[in-house]
This record gives sequence, structure tokens and C-alpha cells, in this order.
Amino acid sequence: MSITVDAATPLAAPAASGRGARAGLKRAARFLVRTLMGLVLAVAAAAFLFLAVGPRFLDYQTSTMLTGSMAPLINPGDVVVGVKTPTSDLKVGDVITYQIPVQDQRVETHRIATITRNAAGAAIITTKGDANNGPDPWTAVITDTSVYTTAAVVPHLGDAIRAVRSPAVRSVLTFGAPALLVAMLLVSIWRRPAAGPARKDRHAAAHTGPEGEGK
Repeated sequence: MSITVDAATPLAAPAASGRGARAGLKRAARFLVRTLMGLVLAVAAAAFLFLAVGPRFLDYQTSTMLTGSMAPLINPGDVVVGVKTPTSDLKVGDVITYQIPVQDQRVETHRIATITRNAAGAAIITTKGDANNGPDPWTAVITDTSVYTTAAVVPHLGDAIRAVRSPAVRSVLTFGAPALLVAMLLVSIWRRPAAGPARKDRHAAAHTGPEGEGK
């Protein structure tokens, strides 16, 4: 009785090991991509809830600082979180967000420098930016029963919002992310049918010897 030894047999294990390593790297890469995309989506959803949904249901508002007048406490690009405070509770040193009474009547976030109250109970204030040399050149009369005072500052969030709204980044998010998801889906679909017959062929080769072997 003769025994036939396949000379290619010793090479099968290294080849299989190489294929396994490549498959492991591909799985790790896919996992990393999915994790990063999930993280980006989670951060985007949290930012949307914080900036767009929260102020509608909770007593706070958000605004982006555009200048350095309140540096270093609040820098350009930071998001200011303001909470409603009764006007009667305002005091010197509070940082408030209010509509200035002159020029374009823009919304400003500055610190109260002086405060008095008239007979009607309205607060008459002057304000100053921490980084400015002098007080703002106007006097504001707060007739509302409440005003927003600064409760927290989120550094650089406004910069991130502006970056996302830029045409280049918006195009990438609009077209790039869906294209990547479709590409990953197509690759996974194309690989599944090819993997089945290959596994069957390897299984058959492992259990089928040369014709007449063993006789």
C-alpha cells in the first residue's frame, strides 16, 4: 500500500493565516468606521437638541459670542448659555444678554457696571465688556420682568457650528456620508455570495484525496 503526500499541504496553513489576518484587519477597519460615524452622529444629535430643541422647552437660551469684548471669560466662537433671571434680582457684576437700545439694537452679552431702579421698578443699567477700556456708551432700561444672565460657556461650539454650516463641509456631510454608507453596504453584499462557494471548495479539498487513494 502506497501513501501519497501532497507537497502543497504545508503551505496551506500560512496561506490561511494570511487570509485570516487580512479579514481581521478589514473587520477592525469597518468597526472603526462605524464607531466614528456613530460618534459623529451622536455628537451632532446632542448639539441639535441642546441648541435647537432645549431652549423651546426649558428656561435657557444660547447665543454665539462674535467679538472678544468679554475675553478671557468668553471668547469669539464660544456659546453662551443664559438662564432667565428676575429683573428685580439683577446686581452689579452679572453678565447679561440683552438688546442694546441704540444703532442696530443688536443682542449684546456684557457685564452690568451700574444699576438703579426707577419708580416703576424698571432696572436702569450700564454695561461693560471685560476686555474693553470703558463702559458701553449707552444706558439701557430693562422693563421686562426677567432677563437672561450667563450661567455657562461652551468653548468653541460656535466655531464648530459655523464650520458645519460652511458650503464645503455641508456638501461633504450631505453627499459624502450617504455615499460611504452605500459603498459599505454594497461591499458587504458583494462579499457574501463569494465567500460561500470558497468555503465549500476548501472544505471539499480537505476531505477528498486523489482518485484511488488508499486502494
